[in-house]
Amino acid sequence: METQSANLNTEVTVFLDGLKHPFRAEIELLRNLILQANSNLIENIKWNSPNYCFENKDRITMRINPPKQIQLIFHCGAKVQELPKDKLIKENFDMLVWKANDRAVATFNNEQAIINGKDDLVQIINKWLAVTK
Repeated sequence: METQSANLNTEVTVFLDGLKHPFRAEIELLRNLILQANSNLIENIKWNSPNYCFENKDRITMRINPPKQIQLIFHCGAKVQELPKDKLIKENFDMLVWKANDRAVATFNNEQAIINGKDDLVQIINKWLAVTK
């Protein structure tokens, strides 16, 4: 996780440079972790935050405001779709809070929380991408 992902989007980096965000270290850690978890993810900006697309569909958006914490929103895109009967990921990951069966949130308050949750987060990212294809 110490290495920088080759897939970091320069536009996102410049955007973040302008924010002077108090959780910048955590944002960078998450950016690299997400992009290293799956090399098919494309980083861009959506809703004034880093966003990650898989097969041209928005799937993970970082919520960086208000600057009290960092959240990863796992979703199925902006268009309203029929809600699945069950949660999209069957396994129970403590870091996920389900807002609906097709949307979950992971919240991080510091770098250590990200480091401690790295293995689960990589699993969540790849399971999410697999079930939302």
